[in-house]
Amino acid sequence: MSTDAGAAGADSSIERELERMLEIEKFPPPAGFSASANWSDPAIYEEAATDPVGWWTERSKKLLDWDVEPTAGLNDSDPPFYKWFEDGRINASAQCLDRHVAAGRGERVAYHWRGEQGERRDITYADLYRDVQRLANALKGLGVRKGDVVGIYLPMIPEVAVSMLACARIGAVHNVVFGGFSAEAVRERMEFAEAKALITVDGARRKGKTAPIKEQVDEQMGGVGSLATIVVVRSTGIECPMTEGRDVFYDEVMEAADPECPAEPMEAEHPLFILYTSGSTAKPKGILHTTGGYLTGVTATHKYVFDLKPDEDIWWCAADVGWVTGHSYIVYGPLANGATSVMWEGAPDYPHQGIWWEIAQDYKATIIYAAPTAIRTFIKWGAEIPEKYDLSSLRLLGTVGEPINPKAWLWYHQVIGGGRCPIVDTWWQTETGAIMITPLPGITVTKPGSATTAFPGVSAEVVDEREGKPVEEGQGLLMLEQPWPSMLRTLYKEDDRFVETYFSRFGRDRYLVGDAARRDRDGYFWVIGRIDDVVNVSGHRLSTAEVESAIVAHPDVAEAAVIGQSDEDTGQAICAFVTLRGGNEPSEEVEEGIRDTVATRIGKFARPKRIVWADDLPKTRSGKIMRRLLRDIAEGRALGDVTTLRDPGVMQELEAKIAEEAADES
Repeated sequence: MSTDAGAAGADSSIERELERMLEIEKFPPPAGFSASANWSDPAIYEEAATDPVGWWTERSKKLLDWDVEPTAGLNDSDPPFYKWFEDGRINASAQCLDRHVAAGRGERVAYHWRGEQGERRDITYADLYRDVQRLANALKGLGVRKGDVVGIYLPMIPEVAVSMLACARIGAVHNVVFGGFSAEAVRERMEFAEAKALITVDGARRKGKTAPIKEQVDEQMGGVGSLATIVVVRSTGIECPMTEGRDVFYDEVMEAADPECPAEPMEAEHPLFILYTSGSTAKPKGILHTTGGYLTGVTATHKYVFDLKPDEDIWWCAADVGWVTGHSYIVYGPLANGATSVMWEGAPDYPHQGIWWEIAQDYKATIIYAAPTAIRTFIKWGAEIPEKYDLSSLRLLGTVGEPINPKAWLWYHQVIGGGRCPIVDTWWQTETGAIMITPLPGITVTKPGSATTAFPGVSAEVVDEREGKPVEEGQGLLMLEQPWPSMLRTLYKEDDRFVETYFSRFGRDRYLVGDAARRDRDGYFWVIGRIDDVVNVSGHRLSTAEVESAIVAHPDVAEAAVIGQSDEDTGQAICAFVTLRGGNEPSEEVEEGIRDTVATRIGKFARPKRIVWADDLPKTRSGKIMRRLLRDIAEGRALGDVTTLRDPGVMQELEAKIAEEAADES
C-alpha cells in the first residue's frame, strides 16, 4: 500500500471512530484524574455562589503574596466602574519572579524557547529576574515613570515577557501590539495612548523570511509627539535604521543598567496594561486592566482550570503574547504560579507540519492550550502527522478563541489526547481578563462543543433579547450578571464608550458580552458566536458556528466559514466558504452532500444557498478566521486592511474565484 493510501485509510478509520463517538453525549473526567485534581469537590460552586466577593478575596490572599494585604473586597458604589481590593498593595512583576527566586526556585525553567530556525534557549526564573530588573532600570534611565505608557511591538521571543514585567515592576502601563499588525496600526495605538517609549525589534521571522520591522516602524512613528524613545532588540541581526537621540539598542541599555531594581508595591487598582481590540467598523477599543484583580483572576483560573501542578507540568499555551490569551496564560498566570512553559516563535507548519508535535514530544508537554482553528487545520493535514510523535506526556488539553465544533473536539480528544486527556473548552474575552466559562477537569462532565458552566465566583446567564430575563433552556444573549476581579475597568480615555458598549442595554450592573449563546437542559452553555454572527434566514435565527459545525461533519470537509449574505427572497442567505480535505476535489456530488448534511443536522432551512470552494481561509496569525473580509468579497465591497492576515494572498485567490463564479453566471 502506498503512503498516501495508508494515510487515507488511517483517516477513514478515525472518521468512523469519530462518527461513533458523536453518539456519546457526555464525557466524565477520566478514571483516576479527579483523585489527584486540584479541585475535585463540586461543592466549590455553591461555596463561591454563596459569597462571591468573599470567595474571590480568599483566593486572592491564598494565591498571591501582597505587600499590603487588602481589607476590602469589592467597591460597587459607582457601577460599572467597579474596584477590587483597592486598599491592597502588590507588584505583578514580584509575584511572577521575586517570590519564586526567594523560595529557592530560581533555577526552575520559566520558558523553554524554540526559535523558528531550531534555536533553543532555556530561560530560568533567575534569568528573568536578572533581565527584568536591568530593563526596569534602563527604562527609568530613559525617563519612563509610573503611569507612563510603554508600547511593546515584538515577536514571540523571551524579550517580550521581560519587557512586560519590567514595565509592571516600575508601574509603567504596557501596551502590547500583536507582531502581525502593521506599523500603521502600531502608530495609531501609540498615538492614542500617548506612549512615551516603544520596545520593538530589528526584524521578525516568519516561515523562513525576515521582515524589517524597525524600518517599517520608522516610516510611521515620526508623527507621534509623545514618543521619546524607541528601544530595539537585535533579534535577527539585520541592519536597521537608528535615529540619534531617540533610538537605543536593547542589549546596550541592559549592559549599562544597574542590576538591582526593587519592585515597587502598586495600588491594586493601578493600571497594569492596555490592550487594543479591533472593531470591524469602529476604531480599536483600548481595554484597561488593573493589577490586583487581574492577577487574582489569571492566577486562579490558570491553576484550577488546567489543574496545574508547577513541580510536574510542562505548560504550552500556543497563542501569541500580542493577544490577551498570551498576556494571561503565557506571561502573568503561568509565571505567578511558578510554571514551566513552552514558547514557540514560529507558525504551526514551519519548517514542517509536525513541528507542534515535535516540540510537545521534545519537552514532554503535559498541557496544551490551542485555538479550534489550529485543530481544524491539523485535521485537514491528516492524523498520520501527529501519530508520528510520542504525545504520551499529555494529560490535559484546552481550547480558546472561538467555539469548537464537536467533531474537532473529538479529533483533538482522540488523536492528540489519545482518549485519556480531559478537554477544557474555555470561553472568555480580552475584556474579562481571565476565563469565565469552562469545565473544571476534576469535576465536570464535558460535552463536545460546550464550554459547560461558569467558573466558580462568576455569574453567567443566557437572557432574552427584549427584556434581559434569564432563559432556562434555549437561545439568547450571553450576560455576566455580577462583577469579577479581572474585569476591564474602562476603555482607555473613553469612559462613555465603555458604558455604552457593555452596560447600556440592561443596566449599569449587567455586562453585555456581545455573544449569542444557548443553554441546554443541563444548564450548560453553548456559545454560538458574536451577535452579528447570527444569520436570519426567513425568520430562522442561525448561528454561523452551528452551521459551520454541521458542514465540517461532512467527511470530505476540513474547514468551513459561514456568513450571512443579502438575499431578496429570504432577507439573508447562508454563504459557506469550504475547504476540503487533501485528496478531495469539488464536485456537485460533494456540494449536495454538504447541503444534505446540514439539512440532517439542523434543518433544510439551514442549507447553504451558496458554496465557495477555498484552498484556505483568511486567518489572522493568531488563527481567527476573518469573516468580515469574507462578507466584503461576497457582497462585492472593497476590502479593508489585510496586512494582519497570516497569508494575505488567500484573499486574492478568493476574489479571483468569486470573479470567475460571477463570469460563469453571466
